[in-house]
Amino acid sequence: MKAFEEIKDFDQLIEHEHGKIGTESRNKYEEGAQMFIISEMLKQARKDAKMTQAELAEKAGTKKSYISKIENGKGNIQLATLIRIFEQGLNRKVGFTFL
Repeated sequence: MKAFEEIKDFDQLIEHEHGKIGTESRNKYEEGAQMFIISEMLKQARKDAKMTQAELAEKAGTKKSYISKIENGKGNIQLATLIRIFEQGLNRKVGFTFL
């Protein structure tokens, strides 16, 4: 617990656990965190649309297994396919913010 005594906020905790921004460890953590966010957004949007993974896959022109992989935070997502899933499959617009 002594190692955590100086930690005052979440950013400091992440830096302590995963390193400074730009390090390999931190980049891997950030990538996983973003994948988790995308997977949860997709799951919720699909459920809000009252669609199964198979229905969404058919509408978006992909496979159910691909939708499942994304929703479970696995695999490599191609940006064009992700946009197609949200825009064609779920009738949602995709926007990006770069910080």
